[in-house]
Amino acid sequence: MEKNLEFPDLLRLIDERSTAFRAAVASAPSLDAQVPTCPEWTLFDLVKHLGGGDRFWAAIVGAGPADAPPAEATAARAALEVPREREALLAWLAASTQLLLSALREAGPDAGCWAWWSALQTPRTSGGVARHRVQESAVHTYDAQLAAGAPQPLPAEVALDGVEEFLFTCVATPSAWPHKPTAFDFQTAEGHSWRLTVDGDGARSTRIPAPTAATGEDSDAAGASIHGTASELVLYLYDRIPADSLHVDGDAGLLDLLRAWEPEE
Repeated sequence: MEKNLEFPDLLRLIDERSTAFRAAVASAPSLDAQVPTCPEWTLFDLVKHLGGGDRFWAAIVGAGPADAPPAEATAARAALEVPREREALLAWLAASTQLLLSALREAGPDAGCWAWWSALQTPRTSGGVARHRVQESAVHTYDAQLAAGAPQPLPAEVALDGVEEFLFTCVATPSAWPHKPTAFDFQTAEGHSWRLTVDGDGARSTRIPAPTAATGEDSDAAGASIHGTASELVLYLYDRIPADSLHVDGDAGLLDLLRAWEPEE
């Protein structure tokens, strides 16, 4: 079974996706271009969001273990002011990413910190932050490319980790599933698969072998099986593309229930 990306790889990918994001912004006709996947935002708003997020998480990692984000970091994000001129804005974003990377390097992968997610499957550590920021940067790079008129699939290295990262971070919960227990299989064209189980104990995911005719695996074990490239699955999970962009076996209506589910904290 595949291994998680190492901490240095996560830092490299944050840097690479930030660079690709800035390239998309630099090529766009205007900072006022609308972002189709974030319909209330312009490209300028998207840059402010990503750079502000980098600075916010840099402060969180730097603060160490806590029950809440540092008050000064929250206040700074709320009062964030950024340059309006494109070249200065891109320089600000580059500096924001470097602040995050410096904080992560100084902390190392195992340092504790506050995080909004349940610790059920993703640790509340700088390593957990780094893994999630790769995906934030990657998906928003896709958003920026779309606004610039040249969307590209997420790089395979990013996307293959991204399916699991989303399931472990954004879906895992001890809150009871309010419907009949079931499971969702997410299967990539690249050969990696995960099962999301939802029941009275909440939601949790695990890696599973990719199904083949030779394994004799029971294809009816999951209520719904979702097939696509890793990039397509990540973009679907982040609500960038619709379910009909993928191949779904089983009860497609279960995906609507999963999308609408709002677990209690």
